[in-house]
Amino acid sequence: MIKSGVPSMTSDFRTLDVAIGPKRLEGSLFLPQKPRGLIIFAHGSGSSRFSPRNRFVAERLAAQGFACLLFDLLTAEEGEFRRNVFDIPLLGARVIEAIAWAGADRDMSGLPLGLFGASTGAAAALTAAADEPRVAAIVSRGGRPDLAGDALGRVQAPTLLIVGGLDYGVIELNRSAQQLLRCRNRLDIVPGATHLFEEPGTLESAVERAANWFIEYLGGTDQ
Repeated sequence: MIKSGVPSMTSDFRTLDVAIGPKRLEGSLFLPQKPRGLIIFAHGSGSSRFSPRNRFVAERLAAQGFACLLFDLLTAEEGEFRRNVFDIPLLGARVIEAIAWAGADRDMSGLPLGLFGASTGAAAALTAAADEPRVAAIVSRGGRPDLAGDALGRVQAPTLLIVGGLDYGVIELNRSAQQLLRCRNRLDIVPGATHLFEEPGTLESAVERAANWFIEYLGGTDQ
């Protein structure tokens, strides 16, 4: 269960369309009335800000009081080139752009900051966090943290790796990446889940684990 003492603010948030950085990357912002923190999402290859799984997670986290920013890491033109989809340094730089954009916004400036990455987006989030001290917590869902390479050793933010129990190859990749992390970290395996957490109850389990991690490291009280 989500940790006690944290009020649930069911549906007490609004969704805004936003444009981020010099390339005006398109995004969706889930904004509670009094956000306790900000979580920036980095989606995986072939996905977008409209990912139903990430939007489900964002809605659940927003109901717990966290502002959640989902955005397209590439422009439509950039996305046409397959190499860009797996260019982790480029994607990590876009996450840093989103952090800067949020830091200049009056509703989000100064909020404790977390990153949520899925698939290759987890590597982008970790790469960004390695160079961005404002990041206070990271969650990877079905991620490929191994693709962050040497950046893993420079990550300082507490990092939670969530993997499906049936996502066999990815479990080992996460274990290998975990060995390179020097920050506080944990690997959680969700029983019965495959890579996309499509099995009944598995995505909800991942959300609960992510919410508790962010509550612990971004703060569990209203501002």
